Order: sequence, then structure tokens, then C-alpha cells
Amino acid sequence: MVYLAQSQYLLLLLLVPLLFVAYALYLRARRKRIARLGNPELITQLMPDASTGKGWLKVSLLAAAWFFFVLGLARPQLGARLKEHESQGVEVMIALDVSNSMLAEDYSPNRLERSKLAISRLVDKLQGDRIGLVVFAGEAFVQLPITADYVSAKIFLKSINTESVPIQGTALAEALMTSARSFSTQSERSRAIILITDGEDHEGEAIEAARAIAEQGIRIYCIGVGSPQGKPIPKNGSLLKDANGDIVVTRLDEEILQEIAGAADGKYVRAGAAEFGLNPIIDDLRKLDKEQFSSVVFEDFDEQYMYFFAIALFFLILELLVPETKARRHLFKQ
Repeated sequence: MVYLAQSQYLLLLLLVPLLFVAYALYLRARRKRIARLGNPELITQLMPDASTGKGWLKVSLLAAAWFFFVLGLARPQLGARLKEHESQGVEVMIALDVSNSMLAEDYSPNRLERSKLAISRLVDKLQGDRIGLVVFAGEAFVQLPITADYVSAKIFLKSINTESVPIQGTALAEALMTSARSFSTQSERSRAIILITDGEDHEGEAIEAARAIAEQGIRIYCIGVGSPQGKPIPKNGSLLKDANGDIVVTRLDEEILQEIAGAADGKYVRAGAAEFGLNPIIDDLRKLDKEQFSSVVFEDFDEQYMYFFAIALFFLILELLVPETKARRHLFKQ
């Protein structure tokens, strides 16, 4: 498997066609200067050694050298082998509300985007732990199965929006049960669910689900997103309205989230504008029993950049060796 450690440098390949464009503009300007001196055909006869073809060859060699130099900067790597990786940590399933109410702008830019930013920062603080992601509205889906691949976790996180779940609503019970079924270990005191929502439960039964989950040794931490005063929901450039034409106002329901956290030996935190509330939860997670995890990963990547730099140097030397003038067939006239 080929992996590019610094793929952002590939943008420099856009300079390759610019080399040819620049040389074409140089030749055009040169012809104009020659035309101002006199008859171009006569002046060309006065410069028998001048060679346009050699110029294009030198530019092509220079472009090839740049191409392979950029590939070297991108640091191609080859996965030498698969290796079983051992780590210790806990498993955390994050259940993220993606209903329309999460578009309310209690936070900048809105509840959902602020939640995604907080989850991304949580991922940065994980060490040996596994993380999974469930998104829910009227239904719940596993967006990311439990994994220790934090890079993939962030990629999946970026793709989440209110259209990730087609059915609107806020099914807290289904979100909790889906999260509980997604753990890879059955060990008690090493599993936790972080529920991030405004708490507007449209289905009920969330408290019963939390109690059933607690019996499995899983803790539930709740982060309330929003304000008790409520905010309207922006939608398609206007505000979301109900069937009667009234503006829908979404309010944080802290009571139900407190009950869910209390039923599952967890903690409830209201998200703030500056501090989202994950820090006290992270402190609690670090107190949980550590589980031994094993996973198969690519290790011992072999760097390949030096080969591409060598090829680039080869083409650069060729470019320097190619003369700008035509080769003379005879050194002495007889």
C-alpha cells in the first residue's frame, strides 16, 4: 500500500504547465524583439546556432525534474507489513444529535458545528482509547464503528450534517441503545456513552433505556447543547415554522438529560460557549478501568522519497548538459 505522508505538496504540480506557458511567452516576446530589429528571416540566418527545439527539450527536462521533486516532497511510503498493535484504554461511543434543532445558533456558528468541533478536540486528547460515532434524529445510525483510527474518526466527523439522518425527530432511546450495541468489548467499567443533544426527546423511553444500559456496566455522560430560553431554527435562508405558520423555537431540556446521566452513573454538563463541557467528562473517562485492545495495523512504513529525489536530480543534470544552441556538424571548414 502506498501512502503519502505529506500529500499537500502535490499542489506544487500545478506549476508544471506554467513552465511551458512561461517558455511560450518568452519565445513570443523574443520574436517581437527580433521583428523590431529588422527582417526576422534575415536575422535568423545571422543566428544559425539558435535552436527553439533545444529550448523546449530543456523545459521538458526541467518539468520532469520538478515533477519527481514534488513527488519526493510528498514522501511516498510503502507499508512493509501488518502488525498486531496492543494498547490500553476505554471505549467511548459518541451519540450526536443531527436533528434540525441543532441548527439553532446558540453557539457560533450553530449547535451542530460547535459540537463537531468539541468532538474533534476530544479525539485529539484520546490516548490508546477507542472511539465510535452514532448520529441520530428520528432514527439512529452508526456513522463510525468503534475504532482506534483517530484520523478516520475526524474524516467521518467532518461529513456529518442534518441530512445524515433522513427522518427528523429526536429519538434519544434509540440513540442510546444503538450506541450500547456498538461496543466491541463486554468488559464492565471500561465503556462509556457521550450523548450530545438539546434533549428534546420526541419518542420517550430514554430513561428506561439508560437504566437498561447501566445494568451492562456502561456509563452515560450527557452534554446539553442550547439554552433553556430557546432559539429559532434557521432553514433555507429563513426560520423554520410549524404547520400553523408559527416560528419553531427549540429549547434545551436539561431535566431529561440529568435523569439519563443519573440513571447510568454518569454526569450531565451544559455546554458553554467557550468551554463545551468535555473536560470534566474526559477526567472521568481516565478513571475508568483500562481494557487491553489489540488491532492489526500497518507499521514500519518504508520511505521512498529519496528515489524520487534521485530521479529529479537525474533530469536536472540532463537539462544542464543539453546545450541551448544547435550542435555543429563540422568544427573546421575546408
